[in-house]
Amino acid sequence: MLRKIFTEHRAVFIFLGRFFGVYLGLSLLYLIYITMTTAQQAIDPLTALVGEQSQAIINGWGYEAKVLASGGTPELQLFVNGDLVARIIEGCNAVSIIILFVSFVIAFKKAFKKTLLFVFGGAVLIYGVNLVRIAILAIALYNYPEKEPLLHQVVFPALIYGLVALLWMLWVGVFKKRRSYE
Repeated sequence: MLRKIFTEHRAVFIFLGRFFGVYLGLSLLYLIYITMTTAQQAIDPLTALVGEQSQAIINGWGYEAKVLASGGTPELQLFVNGDLVARIIEGCNAVSIIILFVSFVIAFKKAFKKTLLFVFGGAVLIYGVNLVRIAILAIALYNYPEKEPLLHQVVFPALIYGLVALLWMLWVGVFKKRRSYE
């Protein structure tokens, strides 16, 4: 009976195997990166870069932003016009979201070159949108601090995960179209 299920749903099991294999592999590599880089300093270099780039975006929009290390803790403090508005932690760098995105795309893989280009383009887009998301969130929190729970826990996560879902739909839609013509 199990053999029949595996045979009938072979494609599903291949998809799940690829998805979880890539997800676990990339997550393990990221964990190693975090462990190695935070052993020497409180914040990993990629999260520090996200903080610097977010600061530059906010400054470019006419606000005075400053990102400061938080005295040995694994976070950056983000100030807008002198007010502390947010903390940037490792989870704000979008790597875990990119890992999830990449895992799904590879699970629905196409030709190597197309998959690689979509993964690279999608990862760059997610990273860039995440920077803009942090900048807009910081400005919104500066102007409407009482809206923090709604903005930080609902609106802005919905934007980044919504983007990932749209990219997945694009990938699967294009994948299905191409497969139907082959």
